[in-house]
Amino acid sequence: MEIPRAERGGERERAMNWTDAEDIAIALSEKFPDTDPLTVRFTDLHRWVVDLPGFSDDPKGSNEGILEAIQMQWLEEARDR
Repeated sequence: MEIPRAERGGERERAMNWTDAEDIAIALSEKFPDTDPLTVRFTDLHRWVVDLPGFSDDPKGSNEGILEAIQMQWLEEARDR
C-alpha cells in the first residue's frame, strides 16, 4: 500500500496541481481544521488552494467541477478526523 505524499515526512514530493484533489484536500484540512468545507464559497476555495504551499498550477486552470471535487475530498478528510 502506498503512503500518501502528505504523510511522508511533511514535505510533498512534487508540486500540487488542480487534478490533485486528495493532496489539496489533505493540505486544506490541515490548514483549516475547524472549517466545514461545505460552508466555503468556491471563490474562497479557489484562493485558498492557489495560496497553498506547493501549489504550482495555473490559477486560471480550475472550474466548478474541479473545485467541487476538491471540496468533496476535503469533506471526506474532515469526516475522517
